[in-house]
Amino acid sequence: MRARRDVIHHSGSVVVLAVDDSTSIPRILLERQYRHAAQDYLWELPAGRIDPGEQELKAAKRELLEETGYTATRWRRILKFYASPGFVAETMAVYLATRLRKGTAQPEEDEIIYKRLVPLPAAVRMVTGGTIRDAKTISSVLWFHHHLAQGKHSHSQMGRGKQPQPRK
Repeated sequence: MRARRDVIHHSGSVVVLAVDDSTSIPRILLERQYRHAAQDYLWELPAGRIDPGEQELKAAKRELLEETGYTATRWRRILKFYASPGFVAETMAVYLATRLRKGTAQPEEDEIIYKRLVPLPAAVRMVTGGTIRDAKTISSVLWFHHHLAQGKHSHSQMGRGKQPQPRK
């Protein structure tokens, strides 16, 4: 039996779970932008392609600044997964960014991005209620909520100390 497999090769992407940890309830930085494939506006985390030869962390910092204007002083990779392994060879690395500082966004010409800091409980409700429909955002928000709930990642210690890296 012969089968044809079409595989799209991709340099990989980064996702930034930017968390404002300056308040008693952490707030997640979400973007809302039009996505042609979905034919709708979606709530998402900042994300983008890793340029050829670029390191993941450098790409994550670049995407956060370009899309939102924010920078962060604490960074840690928390997840790495395949976006859609049935036909795309794209991995997505999720970075937790904390100790945020607001600046000026530098979006690409065709990007119109609205941003909002959303309290974690509201972001979880957006996931469970179907308002957030983007897989990378769903998995990242739920990961963060789970780790806070399990005490594996206390709010006061966000971004500090050495944490286990995800399996490769």
